[in-house]
Amino acid sequence: MQQAGIAAPPLYLEETGSTSSEARLLADRGAPEWTIVAAGHQNAGRGRLGRSWASAPGKALQFSLLLRPALPPEEAPLASLLVAAEMVRACRGAGGIAVSSEWPNDLLAGGRKVGGILPEAKVSGSHLDYLILGVGVNVSMGESDFPDEIRASATSLTMEGVSAEPAALLEQFLSGFRDAWRPREPDFRGEVLRGYRAVCVTLGRRVRATTTDGAVVEGEATDLDEHGGLRIGDATIGFGEVVHLD
Repeated sequence: MQQAGIAAPPLYLEETGSTSSEARLLADRGAPEWTIVAAGHQNAGRGRLGRSWASAPGKALQFSLLLRPALPPEEAPLASLLVAAEMVRACRGAGGIAVSSEWPNDLLAGGRKVGGILPEAKVSGSHLDYLILGVGVNVSMGESDFPDEIRASATSLTMEGVSAEPAALLEQFLSGFRDAWRPREPDFRGEVLRGYRAVCVTLGRRVRATTTDGAVVEGEATDLDEHGGLRIGDATIGFGEVVHLD
């Protein structure tokens, strides 16, 4: 598969430690924007906040996308929100499933986690060198494929009644993301935030957020700021762990 507007087809690996680690090596060697590394299985996949990411061979969509946007570093989170919004739309398009996003980049179906996005950035001074967006979606995993500790909170497209293939889901995602990825456009920020608000189930709910430095903020999630941070009462959380309380 080669998507219009993308320089090369994805690099596909039957098995790797982490597609993001592979993409980072390629990025540091000068790989161009739109380089994609996909894998049939990751044996050292990573989730947010240092967690591991469990997958079963051939039963999940797992890829990392390299971008080199003309964005200031503080606007890098916009790329992750756009990936989340477009992957929600791709999953919904696969079978009308009610997938949504829990801020900032978890994907939910039936109230359980069906996927997630792990963003990484390399910054040189005030310049954003590159972004790597790691994406994982549980496509056809069954309950027995999940470790005991996450089985109750995880799901897959198949478990939600949707029949999909990882390659077709990737193609659908890339089609939507390519059209929406316009960082040089004057209203790019506004378009991303509007699109993400439309798929985010965190807004309007009472939440508890734990920031990366350990601070805890609790209250109603009212909106996103101009960089995609979550507004909770008088506070804005740029990145952290969020729990829905209602």
